[in-house]
Amino acid sequence: MSHTELRKSLSRKHTPDAIQERLESETNASYLRDAVLGAIDGCVTTFALVAGATGAGFSSVVALVLGVSSLLADGLSMAISNYQGSKTEQERLHQAYHMENLHIDHYPEGEIEEIRQIFAMKGFDGVVLDQIVEVITSDRQLWLDTMITEEHGLSLTAPDPLRAGLATFGAFVAVGLVPLLPFFMPTLFGGALFIASATLTAFAFFGIGIAKGKLMGQAPLRTGLEMLLTGGLAAVVAYGLGHGLESVLAG
Repeated sequence: MSHTELRKSLSRKHTPDAIQERLESETNASYLRDAVLGAIDGCVTTFALVAGATGAGFSSVVALVLGVSSLLADGLSMAISNYQGSKTEQERLHQAYHMENLHIDHYPEGEIEEIRQIFAMKGFDGVVLDQIVEVITSDRQLWLDTMITEEHGLSLTAPDPLRAGLATFGAFVAVGLVPLLPFFMPTLFGGALFIASATLTAFAFFGIGIAKGKLMGQAPLRTGLEMLLTGGLAAVVAYGLGHGLESVLAG
């Protein structure tokens, strides 16, 4: 991107309306991370199991049963873990607000001094520092929010645990089904079930990587290839382990 194009792009993103919209959207909890991690884990886990089952010489029916069972069990496990993690984050935020409320009620002069020192460390002093302290401490909610972000280092918007868990589970199952699709239609793919599964999974990995790159402002092609290589490595390892164990047990 040329210097002129970059300036035009930045100019569009820094109009008053664009800035207001961006700041308002950033105050809402995002479940994109939960969905992306769920999609990646679902695809990697399921295809690794399919690869391992194929490498071990299991039938397509066994591979399908193992794949579906793992998909639901692992997806639920990951969703529950994310639910508990988000709930803990939410409880921590509520606890911090409760504590700061008590401190302001019972020892306001100490909390005022904390605000003063926080902004003094940012380089403010004199009359300007006095004005900042006065403005913040005259609005209780602003005072609390400032203490939460500056002293505790917490985000003001904790994710909803249920939504976080559902986002993880939904993405895990939806993308995790991709490697199993050929096994639901064995007559259509004949003896090439694993090849079809690997092909679909490769497209899924690449697509997840591209989507992640676009959403994160990174080069989509690079993130797509990185995701493809990462998932492919997991599959190769799983296939090799399955084939090796099958050879050892058969011998």
